Amino acid sequence: MTDHAFTFSDVSLVATARRALWLPDTQTLCVSDLHLGKSGRIARRTGTMLPPFETTDTLARLEDEINRFDPKSVICLGDSFDDLDASKELSPQAAATFAQLQAGRRWIWIEGNHDPGPIEIGGSHHDAFQIRGLAFRHIATKATGEVSGHYHPKHGLRGSGPARPCFLYDHDRLIMPAFGTYTGGLSSLAEPLTNLFPNGAIAVMTGKTAIPVPVTRTLRKPRSVGRSY
Repeated sequence: MTDHAFTFSDVSLVATARRALWLPDTQTLCVSDLHLGKSGRIARRTGTMLPPFETTDTLARLEDEINRFDPKSVICLGDSFDDLDASKELSPQAAATFAQLQAGRRWIWIEGNHDPGPIEIGGSHHDAFQIRGLAFRHIATKATGEVSGHYHPKHGLRGSGPARPCFLYDHDRLIMPAFGTYTGGLSSLAEPLTNLFPNGAIAVMTGKTAIPVPVTRTLRKPRSVGRSY
């Protein structure tokens, strides 16, 4: 598996092929938009039943990244749960997994629009958090040097199959892909992402390999893919 190492706002970063962000200088791992408990939230609100396995799968992939990097700190960049009730519906096994992953680490929850308040699963809760001059928040603003999520960006190359979840970054901001199993996506060429990157960006497509490709506004804007944010 090949990751993409780059520098953003004078900070060394690694965009992993599995949709996590690694800050080697501070040994910090960041993931965004886990949307745990989405199947339960949909069942509660609509009566539609989806296979209730997304929490197990998402946590297993998060555990793999934590085992790989052994971070001192973990940042969950908002919408970690699909709503606040979802955080209360964790199975005993999922709660035990969280306790294991948090042990001996600083765990930082950034509040999102789906989970806009504290949850009772350890860690500290913030609307934004600063590390090495980078501002970690859920929804992008016009500030420089910020890392955010929310939009679930995806990017595809003509003739290479479906669009993949991607990181998007330029000189001013970095937007994370959604990490959760049950998350849709928004095309990197659709608004509001083109408004946030008016001069283009680098999309780091994830999958087996992290592939950086340039994104420009001169390309045709496709429809969004399964927008969910």
